[in-house]
Amino acid sequence: MVAYERFAAFYDVVMDDPGPRAARVNAAIERYRPDPTSLLEVGCGTGSILARLETGAQLTGLDRSPEMLAIAAAKVPGAELVEGDMAGFDLGRRFDVVACVFDSINHLLDVASWASLINCVDRHLTDGGLFVFDVNTVGELHRLGEEPPWVYDFGGGTAVIDVSFALDPTGLGVTDWDIRIFELVSGSRYELHHERIGELALPLERVRELVSDRFEVLEEVDEDGLSATDSSVKAYYALRRRD
Repeated sequence: MVAYERFAAFYDVVMDDPGPRAARVNAAIERYRPDPTSLLEVGCGTGSILARLETGAQLTGLDRSPEMLAIAAAKVPGAELVEGDMAGFDLGRRFDVVACVFDSINHLLDVASWASLINCVDRHLTDGGLFVFDVNTVGELHRLGEEPPWVYDFGGGTAVIDVSFALDPTGLGVTDWDIRIFELVSGSRYELHHERIGELALPLERVRELVSDRFEVLEEVDEDGLSATDSSVKAYYALRRRD
């Protein structure tokens, strides 16, 4: 089963408020690449970020899940939506801005796939174009792995998310998100939807190494706008493609 095939219908219910993430993208564009004419979001999911962007640019979203893209099409009817792999895509054109948020890049479970995504972004950005993305840090994913399962009650069911953390053969931290959705289908009868989704914890030094040849780092900050570290909750990046 493809990841998010069943979870797509419940994704917006259990995920964080997308508003602050979209606000960060809008702010980075305003600071470093104002008035773009085109924007690509890689790993656009259900379109919650695209729907909140205020750039006036022509929007394109890429995601590997057709179920997620179907929801995005209803939220952002003016966007072009493309089914594809964020670690290996070729749209045949360039964009002023590329965004990859909601720690989407963490879902690539080896360093080679991170490097491939960064290479794809480089090929799809205009000279001086802006790349905005965020990551869950090593510290955050380790903390999440130590927490008890999260339980979310929502109209129509309950979600239980249990995160575990372990080292892979290369010594990098990998989390396994065990997601169970108990959907109330009638009366007291529930239907279980179960998915497992991984995330790779990459030290920020490795992230900088991956982008250094192609991009100038404009920002690498935490939730409070301070310099991000491996102990931060998240690291937010704004990069400029070198001419």
